[in-house]
Amino acid sequence: MRPTPERPGPGQESVWDYPRPPALDRSEEHVEVWLGGERVADTTTSWRVLETSHPPTYYLPRSAFVAGALRPVAGTTHCEWKGEAAYLDLVGGGRTAARAAWTYPTPVPAFADLLDAVAVMPGLVDRCVVDGEVVAAQPGGFYGGWITSRVAGPFKGIPGSWGW
Repeated sequence: MRPTPERPGPGQESVWDYPRPPALDRSEEHVEVWLGGERVADTTTSWRVLETSHPPTYYLPRSAFVAGALRPVAGTTHCEWKGEAAYLDLVGGGRTAARAAWTYPTPVPAFADLLDAVAVMPGLVDRCVVDGEVVAAQPGGFYGGWITSRVAGPFKGIPGSWGW
């Protein structure tokens, strides 16, 4: 059962206005990822994947990550929209966040811009930051959305949302 969307405030987007299948949106927001007290990624060029009921998932160019921050690990999953995902451990400040990042080595044509881009699960690192704002992780532990004051929910991942 679809919930009642929150009314977006000034400057906000409703995740209920995002499309399904998802859209890819280029972003020039300043995005940072921190782990072990160190900034392991920093960029002003990223992509947001926008899907109904989900906060945006940010994908950063691989070049935004410091040397040694990304370590490939075994295992893949399949996304019906983007293709086969490969996983990476994120390393920084003496810490390793297991399988905290993923990439699409051969994305489907609609998501070709994600080639050599990496997404990070915000709940598995010290913090992810967008334009100076620390993000909250999408609830549920399965999804990789980044919640900022820019988006209005409710967000998939809360109890009872599996069928949204």
